[in-house]
Amino acid sequence: MKKQTGFTLIELAIVLVIIGLLLGGVLRGQELINSAKVKNMARDFQNVQVYIYGYQDKYRALPGDDAAAKAHLGTAADQAGTGSGNGQIGGNWDSTTITDESVIFWQHVRLAGLAPGSTVVGAGGYYPTNADGGKLGVQGLASAANIPSGLSGSYVVCSGAILGKFAKQLDTTLDDSETSTGSMRIYAAGSATTWVTSANATDSSVFNVCMAF
Repeated sequence: MKKQTGFTLIELAIVLVIIGLLLGGVLRGQELINSAKVKNMARDFQNVQVYIYGYQDKYRALPGDDAAAKAHLGTAADQAGTGSGNGQIGGNWDSTTITDESVIFWQHVRLAGLAPGSTVVGAGGYYPTNADGGKLGVQGLASAANIPSGLSGSYVVCSGAILGKFAKQLDTTLDDSETSTGSMRIYAAGSATTWVTSANATDSSVFNVCMAF
């Protein structure tokens, strides 16, 4: 009679330990990737503030709203139409209308050497995105009817298509840990009526995250 062979308990234990280590490594790696994404997104919000203050310090004007952009930046610079130079960044943060100040903003800060990217307004790759591919933009708060009300400040930076779990981490990193209060808040994509609370910000749903300053 042929003797049957199989795994011993020790061999099975070793295999289970190896599987556990591999799974732990994968999960840890995913945590590091997610952490890097949140850091990159947080840096986006902070960088836009640097762009505005740096441009104001250099030219005494707002990027996108600069009525003397051609004198400051060269003939390649675009100047917005009516209202240019009024001290506001007109247009919605996610606008693709190439004459909106919120769109021209990116050309001005790039021509000024403050930010990387294309200086051809509306060209491929012109519009900046966050680490998950969502749109990044800025606008004035004076007449912001396209986002929920309640924010205080002069400008608002918004970043789109951010998962709820990342949105909550961003609020914890940059604000008060509650996504419906403070200077950083979130609203559901496609709805500009109400700020979403942290309790209702489902991890797997996508939101627009806005920070006023």
